[in-house]
Amino acid sequence: MNPFELKPKKYDDTVMSFQSMYPKSYDKDSVDPFTKLRIILMNGTEYEAVKHQHAMHRTCNNNDIRRDVAMMRRIEQQQQKKISMLKPRNESILEHTLSYEQLAVDLTCILAQREPDMYVKQALDFALLEDFDHLYRYSDLLEMEEGGKPEKLIGELTEIMPGRPTISEHRHPADSVRRFVSFKTCDPITALNTMIITAAEQQTMNYYMNNGMFYTASDLGRQLYSEIAMIEEQHVTQYGSLMDPTLTPFECMLMHEYGEAYLYYSCYQDETDKRIRKIWEEMFEQEVLHLHMAADLLKKYERKDWQQVIPVGDFPELLKFHSNKEYIRGVLESVQLTAKGEDYCNVCDLPDGYRFYQYQGLVNLGKTTTVATHNVIKEYIRINGEDYRYQVKEHPIKELRSRTKDNTNVGRCNIR
Repeated sequence: MNPFELKPKKYDDTVMSFQSMYPKSYDKDSVDPFTKLRIILMNGTEYEAVKHQHAMHRTCNNNDIRRDVAMMRRIEQQQQKKISMLKPRNESILEHTLSYEQLAVDLTCILAQREPDMYVKQALDFALLEDFDHLYRYSDLLEMEEGGKPEKLIGELTEIMPGRPTISEHRHPADSVRRFVSFKTCDPITALNTMIITAAEQQTMNYYMNNGMFYTASDLGRQLYSEIAMIEEQHVTQYGSLMDPTLTPFECMLMHEYGEAYLYYSCYQDETDKRIRKIWEEMFEQEVLHLHMAADLLKKYERKDWQQVIPVGDFPELLKFHSNKEYIRGVLESVQLTAKGEDYCNVCDLPDGYRFYQYQGLVNLGKTTTVATHNVIKEYIRINGEDYRYQVKEHPIKELRSRTKDNTNVGRCNIR
């Protein structure tokens, strides 16, 4: 499939009515968990496109360009509204949060397993263990404060157990910056992977930034959202720094539109719900138009053909969701890693006085009792005698097997 070879629709034929922008929501009790993940993924992808185009709009002094971009952005906004309204009214903030973290976990696994650039793969595996841990923390909070079985919400497709303990994720901002990748010379799948994961993690960060304050069940839950939102800031900084900053605004817009078309086509091919599959098909057709519009703008204002940015227009391997339990268990062997500059090392190998420890002292006040992610588990154990997990077999890391005491040393202190 090469979207550059397709004939796009006319612009007016892609404009949605307000009625069509409000689709029937999915049934939270019967929906395929991966359908929810695709919805969250594409909501975040549209948010990223809109964010980029607004930034371009504000730094451009040519109103002809700004009008063209405004036309594209209006449809991107309509797409985002339609996708977001697929979420039902009776799904709580916390229930939806579990799907956000399940997306972060399984999407990262899928991208990592197909990633040819070992530096990018290492970044994916590194953050994977942190999102995996967040799923565990939020699951315990959900079961404790709202009831129900979290594994039912995620279809028993992802295990629920500790990853790199969240307290160990509190790192100095300078250690979240990575070396960037050249999109014009890297494997096409690497460029797509970095754009996809940045948009997805950015959406998670924004969701927690804007919804944590509306969590009303407890102060502990609000504190949990605040803490994990800060880790999502670190993830967005890491992934965003992998993206190619040498692209011009028009080249970047072309890459965004290509990525959107790729994802919608992937969703269309992967979707099990016939009604929602029709939505993915509709939005793919809209993105084909946007891609051609971006290519025309690149040609008009920079005198470049799209092939100078995307040498091969054919879509690479499509994105397909599947369970990744065994892959995660393998990556857990690297739970002791931390970030050091643009790279990673075993936390035990950090020099004394390194900024990781200084930052830990600032945000945690030198204590573990101030950390909400661990207080959630502590409180759950106090009430129920042991933490809440969904495991198919025992945890692969000995230090994280205890069900009666939360570990705050792994990834933070020398435990060799």
